[in-house]
Amino acid sequence: MTVTVAVLGTGIMGRPMAANLAKAGLAVRAWNRTTAKAEPLREHGVEVGESVTDVVRDADFVVTMLADGEAVRAAYDEAKGAVPEHAVWLQMSTVGLQWTAELAALAGAVPFVDAPVLGTKQPAEQGKLIVLAAGAEDLREKCASVFDAVGVRTIWVGTEPGAASRLKLVANSWVIALTNATAEAVALAEALDVDADHFFDAISGGPLDAGYAHVKGKAMRAGEYPASFTASNALKDLRLVLEAAGDRADLGGAAAAMAHLKAVVDAGHGDEDMAALYRAVAKG
Repeated sequence: MTVTVAVLGTGIMGRPMAANLAKAGLAVRAWNRTTAKAEPLREHGVEVGESVTDVVRDADFVVTMLADGEAVRAAYDEAKGAVPEHAVWLQMSTVGLQWTAELAALAGAVPFVDAPVLGTKQPAEQGKLIVLAAGAEDLREKCASVFDAVGVRTIWVGTEPGAASRLKLVANSWVIALTNATAEAVALAEALDVDADHFFDAISGGPLDAGYAHVKGKAMRAGEYPASFTASNALKDLRLVLEAAGDRADLGGAAAAMAHLKAVVDAGHGDEDMAALYRAVAKG
């Protein structure tokens, strides 16, 4: 029996995920608020719907991969009357802790899995995301066909919604901090008349090395920022990180990165990759 997956949201992440689900042999229907963004998926055998209710009807899984909690709630509010009770809602967007709790409550009788992913555009295209999942134990085997199609590994971290989202916030705080630290190192090299290539050569292959730093550093040095993880989304995620931390941890590094991201977003660069925060760090 063919498994049917409804994918709500076909942006930078949702579109390649939908394509990989179809490639794995699942029946995939996709919806996006702007239908034109979903149209390229037809070439991958994905059925593109203009109505969210038509897309979710009779689906075995509903995958939400949207920009934020408000967008997820709006889409699911529109869809929920047509979602069958046998379906499983895989909430794979990064929405933070409060929204995860609200969305889990919104699911009602439909089983809900908190399942954000680690990875950006290229891993999504390659089906090499890391899925972080929290949900009922009896859903794990059932969800494997979907998670295996989009990811290289699934890490189950608990049964209660929110456990996976907490881990995702921790991981995102590190990724964005690393990007900000890379920007500061490149900017300092420029300020001290040091060839930044020498810095990256010095850390290569040793305990200080990080592939992400090389990727983001290359974009910063070229001044070109094709979106893999947009500055706007990174800013949104850091707000969720700081909101979740509250006064229980002093995340000064996250606050500094957020200030740089806010500056570039306010300057009109929100759709560029988050490496564009270098624009706010470099003063030359």
